[in-house]
Amino acid sequence: MADTPFPTRRSRAVVTLGVIILFVDGYDLFVLGTVGPSLLAYAPWGATPATLGLLGSITALGMPVGAIAAGWAGDVWGRRLPLTVSLAWISVWMLFSALAPTVEVFAATRLATGVGLGALVPLVVALVTDWAPPRRRSLFVGFALTGVAFGGLATALLGRAVLPALHFQWLFLAGAVPLLITPLVWRLVPREVPETDPEAGTAVAGTSSDGNKAAQLFAPGYRLATALFWAATFVGLVLVYGASAWLPTLMVNAGYDLSSSLEFAITFNLGAIIGTVAVTLIADRGFLKPTTVVCFLLAAVAMLVLSTPQPRWLLLVMSGLAGLGALGTQNLVNSYVARFYPPRLRGTALGFSLGIGRFGAIVGPSYLAAVTVLVSFPDAGFYAFIVPAVVGAVTIAVVPARPAARTAPRPLEAPA
Repeated sequence: MADTPFPTRRSRAVVTLGVIILFVDGYDLFVLGTVGPSLLAYAPWGATPATLGLLGSITALGMPVGAIAAGWAGDVWGRRLPLTVSLAWISVWMLFSALAPTVEVFAATRLATGVGLGALVPLVVALVTDWAPPRRRSLFVGFALTGVAFGGLATALLGRAVLPALHFQWLFLAGAVPLLITPLVWRLVPREVPETDPEAGTAVAGTSSDGNKAAQLFAPGYRLATALFWAATFVGLVLVYGASAWLPTLMVNAGYDLSSSLEFAITFNLGAIIGTVAVTLIADRGFLKPTTVVCFLLAAVAMLVLSTPQPRWLLLVMSGLAGLGALGTQNLVNSYVARFYPPRLRGTALGFSLGIGRFGAIVGPSYLAAVTVLVSFPDAGFYAFIVPAVVGAVTIAVVPARPAARTAPRPLEAPA
């Protein structure tokens, strides 16, 4: 494991590969929101706003299974095998999404895709944290997680270029490409998981490399933090998935045309990319918790401003700030979880955090759909984001300090 503050060849390779893998996650995360207006306008499927919310939730429904299983598998067998399998699985089901003849078949393919997508973030965050220089872990994890925003940016740019002229299902065809990089993943991902953590010593109280890893998440010193991380991830993913599925549609409802609404999606992802790098530099100076709290609050501020008539430049800036507050904040939460737990528990902790939190991804799109359908006020969708943002800030603020590290006990000497 890297024990210097400087990046090694392995750490650079791992973080680059992490960006590439999470590009896939981001592309699929935002593709439904990008095609949302076109899907609603596609008469043969007869989709409604409620259908769009349901499709977003169905995609997220498979993610808890993928996240929990992959996080545990990554701790037991290493990160390489589950990462390779997950990418291949996603490619196959994205291809089926592109070929689906009905909205019902399309929904089934999205459910299956979600299982693979749920595995990617916990595995990549654990992998990058394993091999990043200890003093640069938040930065390296932040760099890797910008892949999600780059993927979202790619789907927004592609959607702006080809929609509505091209049938929206063509955008799902690109999701089959990750199958080509599975040999690269198998070659570059280290098989082993580091045994020790320079930040934690050779052993950490309440954990071991054997035994029930899920139970160890609730060992003394960890149980409160585990529950709070699950809650923070839940509300964080309500923000991320609600915004990814509904931001373009909310902007259309606010009076912008499709091209303009996709510009807001582009700035949303650019804000997440640039903002994540900036805030992780601050976080690595010992301010991970306060930085995460502030970023949650920035999401609330951004959505409040987006709901009001403002100059176009300010609305674009606020869209970028919303990207930082949603995607960027969740990136910080993931980094926080990865740094809080020791290496042999890291994948399991991330898997359960994101697995339980993925129910927020399930709730998010439907929550926004319900608000827009049941509340006639045109800006209600923007206000709906403020509540989870504030709850997330409070939750992270009360996370306890990491348990004190201790070295393994020395064996007793034989009596003379």
